[in-house]
Amino acid sequence: MKVYTARQAILNRKKNVVAYELLFRDGKDNAFPKVDSYAATAKLLMDSHFNQGLEKLTSGKPALINYPEQALIDKTPTLLPKNKAMIEILESVEPTPEVYEACREMFHQGYKLILDDFEYSKHWRPFLKLVRMVKFDIMQTPFDEIEPLLPEMRQYKLLKLLAEKIETQDEFETAKKMGFDFFQGYFFCKPQIIEQTDVDNNQAVLFAMYQEVLKQNVNYTKLSNYFERDTALAYKLLKFINSGLFPVRDPISSLKQALIYLGEEQVKKFVTMIITAHFSQNKPEELTQMSIIRARFCELIANKVLPARSEEAFITGLFSLLDAIFDQPMEKLVGQLPITEESRCALLDLDSPLNDILQVVRAYESASWSKMRRACAKFNMDQDDLPDIFTDAIHWADIYKDTAAGSI
Repeated sequence: MKVYTARQAILNRKKNVVAYELLFRDGKDNAFPKVDSYAATAKLLMDSHFNQGLEKLTSGKPALINYPEQALIDKTPTLLPKNKAMIEILESVEPTPEVYEACREMFHQGYKLILDDFEYSKHWRPFLKLVRMVKFDIMQTPFDEIEPLLPEMRQYKLLKLLAEKIETQDEFETAKKMGFDFFQGYFFCKPQIIEQTDVDNNQAVLFAMYQEVLKQNVNYTKLSNYFERDTALAYKLLKFINSGLFPVRDPISSLKQALIYLGEEQVKKFVTMIITAHFSQNKPEELTQMSIIRARFCELIANKVLPARSEEAFITGLFSLLDAIFDQPMEKLVGQLPITEESRCALLDLDSPLNDILQVVRAYESASWSKMRRACAKFNMDQDDLPDIFTDAIHWADIYKDTAAGSI
């Protein structure tokens, strides 16, 4: 059984990522594997924690993992360290005395329990003193139905509330006003509805750097001039070279030499990532991280199915969230970039091989396994390669994060 693992960010009120929910499937059906729950969960844990390591999938942050009823009764979650994983009690679990006793034991061992997709009933009351978090799916239980439940929830001082399926900024703000502590959904990577956003002067200079690195032949003299005007940019460039990814044999005497040393391919990657990070500095950090992971994920898939287009696949993945970063239509943004016609079509969701690769990546991110299978079929691609590719993309993005992310 090949295990597929997607991750979805858990954000706090400041839109900082504090944990990831891991979504497991066997890849053949969009459902929990059709084996007994203990065997399935054990297999998932073997592939995630004992084989790859949870930290690699969650970038060192805590993991939220769903458990069916029998896995809870068997106390399967205790196979994982209590400081690395939180126990999500699936909505399908019945609040029986046997389940309660198992949860009580794990609670006293120091494990953090979560009620997933919570729908209130008196049978769950005893569990509220054990759990550290309650997740409300706002599509399933709207805000007006959650509001009357909040007074009872607030009686438990250690209990935190998470709003799930947050899709818009308005929903995020409403949940915050109601007192929710944590949030999950794709609101952080969707454009906000605004009248108009013009690129200011500083952004215009950075956008010119975008355009320069995307040209067929990079002008290193012109590009180095941009770095010379900004100490922080220059620092990040040299820090990147000294990150351990490249063998530095001779001292770097100029910024132009540094750029030439990296070579055109690495320069393009570095500049596009660092500027993407800058443009999204007022957005959740996860937006930058998603862009970088997408870029690498697309590139690695292209290496297998469309090797001649791997560089274009990288750019396509990296720019696939530009509309959310700039809060402008993608149609307007791609018109300002000297990218290939194939990348343009992919970013506009027009029929193209690069768009097919992007669809594989988007489906994997959202754990839409049936869509992923259909997208893979267009390339006759073995979907069993994707879990390892995704993990590699996360690890690669984490290495780049220190030099590419943050304010400039």
